[in-house]
Amino acid sequence: MQKRIIPIAAAPGLLRERKRAGPKGRKPGDQALAEVRQLLGDGSRQRDLLIEHLHKLQDHFGHLSAPHLAALAQEMRMAQSEVFEVASFYHHFDIVREGDEAPEALTVRVCDGLSCELAGAQQLLQKLPSVLGREVRVIPAPCIGRCEQAPAAVVGQNPVPCATPQKVAELVRDGAIQHEPEGYVGLSQYRASGGYSLLEQCLGGKRDVESVISTLEASGLRGLGGAGFPAGRKWRIVRAEPAPRLMAINIDEGEPGTFKDRVYLERDPHRFLEGMLIAAWAVGIDAIYIYLRDEYHGCRAMLQQELDRLRADPPSAGLPRIELRRGAGAYICGEESAMIESIEGKRGMPRLRPPYVAQVGLFGRPTLEHNFETLFWVRELLERGADWFASQGANGRKGLRSFSVSGRVRSPGVKLAPAGVTIQELIDEYCGGMAAGHKFYAYLPGGASGGILPASMNEIPLDFDTLQPHGCFIGSAAVVVLSDKDTATAAARNLMRFFRDESCGQCTPCRAGTAKAYALIQQPKWNLPLLAELSQVMRDASICGLGQAAPNPVDCVVKYFPHELG
Repeated sequence: MQKRIIPIAAAPGLLRERKRAGPKGRKPGDQALAEVRQLLGDGSRQRDLLIEHLHKLQDHFGHLSAPHLAALAQEMRMAQSEVFEVASFYHHFDIVREGDEAPEALTVRVCDGLSCELAGAQQLLQKLPSVLGREVRVIPAPCIGRCEQAPAAVVGQNPVPCATPQKVAELVRDGAIQHEPEGYVGLSQYRASGGYSLLEQCLGGKRDVESVISTLEASGLRGLGGAGFPAGRKWRIVRAEPAPRLMAINIDEGEPGTFKDRVYLERDPHRFLEGMLIAAWAVGIDAIYIYLRDEYHGCRAMLQQELDRLRADPPSAGLPRIELRRGAGAYICGEESAMIESIEGKRGMPRLRPPYVAQVGLFGRPTLEHNFETLFWVRELLERGADWFASQGANGRKGLRSFSVSGRVRSPGVKLAPAGVTIQELIDEYCGGMAAGHKFYAYLPGGASGGILPASMNEIPLDFDTLQPHGCFIGSAAVVVLSDKDTATAAARNLMRFFRDESCGQCTPCRAGTAKAYALIQQPKWNLPLLAELSQVMRDASICGLGQAAPNPVDCVVKYFPHELG
């Protein structure tokens, strides 16, 4: 017997059409809605501003409550689940659910990254609660980009370099007020020393696009955020794509051990901005988005101020639109496509490739993505020429490198040195040698994901492509030096814990692999066959570089420090 199918239109009792007045979910209360509307003011409610609006709520109330999230969802005409999933993805948003108590009014974050752990971060975390009392929340935090000032902490939004319980307590008592960097080169001073004249030459026709891009190609300048893609080639690729084209700039240097971008930004912001605008001119960019990590609060205030001054007195008419976007605490957003997702107001999940961001990037448009430091060198390179930059290398390498050096050295900091310098030369000639009472034992040539090498391998040129044969890479040139008072196994545990906590969770090899690897290396005796198998799976199957590079520290311990494993 054939089934009879009743059309919906013929069965009005089976389906009742209901029209919703707004998004699904809880109805926001009148007070919460009024508070959200007052905070947002006349600002746009467009979807990509979600994270910016979440920051406004967090900054004002100290946390994100369920009523405020519901009100924000209604204001932005988004599903509450979308707002909640974004807010819950980032470390710096404190969501308070119904029935839960709001966090303390003031939070102290103590960096427990490797450099800070070497300098006593765990002892600081243990002592601060009793010193500060119950009204202050003390929590560990991943690397905050102040490794040369270890141990570092943040009181509210105010960094505390070389933190002690006394220094933190004084700042808590006196009030944690964020201060902008002092002594930096502002707009008028920068112009007085010839700043923006190169940009004016480009905009005025005295320099042509082809000669500028060719100079970059001849110099050998590569992306200085970690991937090392040739800058001139990238400009040429994106320029060939159909307009409109966009630009995204990554200042979310979350790699433990890295702080060079912050140091240069604090000193000379307009050198970076001029390089950025030259790149925008050469590639034909319509709008620029600068993504700055949330930990750099003072830099953000300073950079916004200098951008406002530049808009008020531009080198010439017709500058592209520039937007400064604020991260929210997610290491994964240092990956270019995850950063683009975050700029669009979403969770920072890396995208599958292809398509590449040069073809389909920000808001679906061809996108020129760059690290801060790459653009910082554009002006000097174009003024001095390709031969000047290429001639700076050592040991057969080309160019200059900004090494973020921290750990057991006498003088940590950003060290501008020839590409190809060895670790021994870097320690002896640029860092004043090892710290008193410490003997060189091991080093990380490229931050958390770059691997660990023993002191006996101290003659390898530090540059792109020179470390891969040894199972390491230079990345963003974050060098952490270990001494005879440290162990590579302890460093690997610190780093794998970081990767476990910072995995975005999108792919199983990384999400489960980092957690499993951390559990395995916590054991007194490591299961080497299982670790090797796990490492291979993570390298082969993870979506992005986090999962692919996370096994490096563990693999290096097994290969170069077997005596530590018993």
